[in-house]
Amino acid sequence: MKACIAEFLGTVVLILLGNGVVANVVLDKTKGHGAGWIVIAAGWAFAVFSGVVISSEVSGAHLNPAVTVGLALSGQFEWGLAPGYIAAQMLGAFLGAIAVYVLYYDHYAATADADLKMATFCTSPAIRNLPLNTLSEVLGTLVLVLAVLSFAAPTVTLAENTAAKVGLGTVGAIQVALIVFSIGLSLGGTTGYAINPARDLGPRMAHAVLPIHGKRDSDWGYAIVPVVGPLLGAILAVIVHRAINAT
Repeated sequence: MKACIAEFLGTVVLILLGNGVVANVVLDKTKGHGAGWIVIAAGWAFAVFSGVVISSEVSGAHLNPAVTVGLALSGQFEWGLAPGYIAAQMLGAFLGAIAVYVLYYDHYAATADADLKMATFCTSPAIRNLPLNTLSEVLGTLVLVLAVLSFAAPTVTLAENTAAKVGLGTVGAIQVALIVFSIGLSLGGTTGYAINPARDLGPRMAHAVLPIHGKRDSDWGYAIVPVVGPLLGAILAVIVHRAINAT
């Protein structure tokens, strides 16, 4: 239960800060209006760092069903715990998106472009081509999960030449943040790099139910891409990781 609460809180912070930076950049009359893609990519990286710091010591800070599935497939996480983690991530993403809406309420009212309003909740393709859009999400998540599976703990040499692994604590969150920053800068231009089913689906549901003035539909025809793509990417990451580490 404590681990699920940590996943929930970490994901709330992830979406509050991640979708928050998008709102700050794209909504009208904000202090950060028009700041651009670099700010969004950096903001998402820092959002990941913050969410991981908050939850890592209790839950391991998955904050992403694709990471949960990848760790479970690789044998580093119990399958029996996965449903609780994923439910906590989904709920956290949903409530985090609502928090962003409340915080930027006046700016949603001041923004006429319905597509920009939706962009503060969920992803959409720059050019709609579902197979290539799915491939983008697969590759982005493959990089993310493969990196998570490959992180190596530093070692120290003790007496009699014995080595012991030591943890990085919450400083280890920097590793994940840098990977997400790189994915955003290099691979995010096609779909907005959801690379996380909860990050997209939870806020998309919030967009559908919130009374946002002048909003458009929630584009459920595209919603399968940022769910299936990351899960496929996680599966491929486990296969690649096993192949690399095969003896």
